[in-house]
Amino acid sequence: MPAQARPTAIILDCAHPAALAAFYARVTGWPVTSGDEDGAYLGDGPIQLAFQRVAGYRAPAWPDDRAQAHLDFAVPDVDAAIEELVALGATVPDFQPGNGDWVVLTDPEGHPFCLAAG
Repeated sequence: MPAQARPTAIILDCAHPAALAAFYARVTGWPVTSGDEDGAYLGDGPIQLAFQRVAGYRAPAWPDDRAQAHLDFAVPDVDAAIEELVALGATVPDFQPGNGDWVVLTDPEGHPFCLAAG
């Protein structure tokens, strides 16, 4: 049996790591713990959320049949969270699967993420 690997970070490709880190710092409440022009990290727990600059970055399409990863967040008030996140630069796409159990948004660089009550 191979040694068990412990995840340490979820890293999103982007064009502007510091700006995207600032957005997700507001989403999560996690502090920006390190960063430079090529990358930024959030959080000081066992798993961090990070952003790395990619030359020629292109946002993922939503919806898209190609497999892609996304983040899910539980919030106490979905409508209030949507309002706040849109004010910070998120968008609410027209296509919304899930029959109202969650809401898909896209961050300022186009990554989809979901909000659900919790």
